[in-house]
Amino acid sequence: MLEDEARAIHDRLLTIDTHIDTGAGFATPALDPGGFTRAQVDLPSMRAGGLDAGFFIVYTGQGPLNEAGYAEASQAAEDKYRGIERMLRGYPERIGMARTTDDVRAVAASGRLVGLIGMENAYPLGESVADVQMWADRGVRYISFTHFGHNQFGASSNPSTANGDQNHDAGLSELGRALVRACNDAGVMIDLSHVGRRTGLEALELSRAPVIASHSGARAVYDNPRNLDDAQLQAIAGAGGVAQMVAFRSYVGDVDPAAGKALMALRTRLGLNSGAAFQKASPSLLDEYAVERTQIRAAHPDVTLAQFVDHVDHAVKVVGIDHVGLAGDFDGGGGVQGWDGADETFNVTRELLNRGYEEADLAKLWGKNILRVMDTVQSMAG
Repeated sequence: MLEDEARAIHDRLLTIDTHIDTGAGFATPALDPGGFTRAQVDLPSMRAGGLDAGFFIVYTGQGPLNEAGYAEASQAAEDKYRGIERMLRGYPERIGMARTTDDVRAVAASGRLVGLIGMENAYPLGESVADVQMWADRGVRYISFTHFGHNQFGASSNPSTANGDQNHDAGLSELGRALVRACNDAGVMIDLSHVGRRTGLEALELSRAPVIASHSGARAVYDNPRNLDDAQLQAIAGAGGVAQMVAFRSYVGDVDPAAGKALMALRTRLGLNSGAAFQKASPSLLDEYAVERTQIRAAHPDVTLAQFVDHVDHAVKVVGIDHVGLAGDFDGGGGVQGWDGADETFNVTRELLNRGYEEADLAKLWGKNILRVMDTVQSMAG
């Protein structure tokens, strides 16, 4: 297909990335999304790559299951939300908030980018689900129950040895079951990314509304605990949900061991060996890390866009085009060679077209599927 024809198709699509993390100091002079930044996603890079919309994430790393841990996580979630809010308030002429599928389409039709909100890790909710409605009122449209490490709601796909987790998936806790009901009542999508297999299947079975996996790969293509096996994909699809394939190189394919070793040495040298360290790092330190990380990536073979689309192909083969979508996990570690930031979003469309996908298929993968689920979940609320 000719480049101009592919670009014309891409420009007609409503493209949504369902998982965009926000870095330390987001929407401050240290990291202003209104200009090109060291981040993988900012407003100019979204425009440059033709990424129309994104779920910006209220992320919290997993900590201890005690009062102090919950309080610290609650403040971290508040800080993330305030950063997203600053972006939306700071650039209302360039990006608009969406709470419904009608909002998404209306904001896009106005010529602006679309901002949605998701919550990664329910840990900040503490020992209650009372705040689910508050977060829904703020605009959160999906909640993932866990991150790296088991928590008060259920088991993670990746137990945390630092937190003393057992390598065992005990499924949903009673509080986790309450969280399923609270999300259903509030019209918030339940996100199975990062949860343990049993925990996710139990949540799916209990939920009266479809569920999503906001950023997960296909385990049959690359065997990683974070990815979904065919039975999990089929269960999500069977309930009307959607699995968003993620372009996170470590979940897509084998990362060159030399590159991994060099990146580990870099993080050790800069004192960036944990998610908490990244969150607390100064902008200058993060700039230094970003520059050297790019140099390391360029010096070694990388996981590719084609390997990422292999995951998409497999998921579509297993569950059909109506139950698959796309996610970058940018600024949370995501990216592959060829789609390593919002500015390269067009490359995904071109690769899919070259593999024989039609424009109608791309419309589903890029946005129609996730909007269908979001609309259904909201219609079943209450």
